[in-house]
Amino acid sequence: MAHAFTYGSLMWADIMARVCGLAPQALPASLPARLAGHARHPVQGQEYPGLQPAPGAEVAGRLYLDVPESAWARLDAFEGPEYERVSVEVRLEDGRLLEAFVYRFRPEFRARLGEGDWDEAAFASAGKARFEARYLGFAQIAEGPAA
Repeated sequence: MAHAFTYGSLMWADIMARVCGLAPQALPASLPARLAGHARHPVQGQEYPGLQPAPGAEVAGRLYLDVPESAWARLDAFEGPEYERVSVEVRLEDGRLLEAFVYRFRPEFRARLGEGDWDEAAFASAGKARFEARYLGFAQIAEGPAA
């Protein structure tokens, strides 16, 4: 089992559980965490962000511990071809460092990222409902080869 650092829509446990194909009570425990050396930007025309390497920057998110193997193919399919799953080191609030996977926006799609930081509060207040309506089918993601 591996950990998953999330920084956008998957920080919401209900969305993460649906994408992973898990009952909410079966979702792995999560903790606040930070990823250094990266920045989070809005994806143009979407409710979700993309992550890019950025020296000196840091992104706050949630770390899901011990994500079951069965969830990774679903996560890969959900993230799609614009994202790549990479291994990173994240810092917990208590200072511990843990290895985790994160989905980073592929460099060839960089032009789709907007300026500034993705607005987590705006997503929580209005963007989440629009996101869920737009991506209603994510609960039906079929397991398959990694994207």
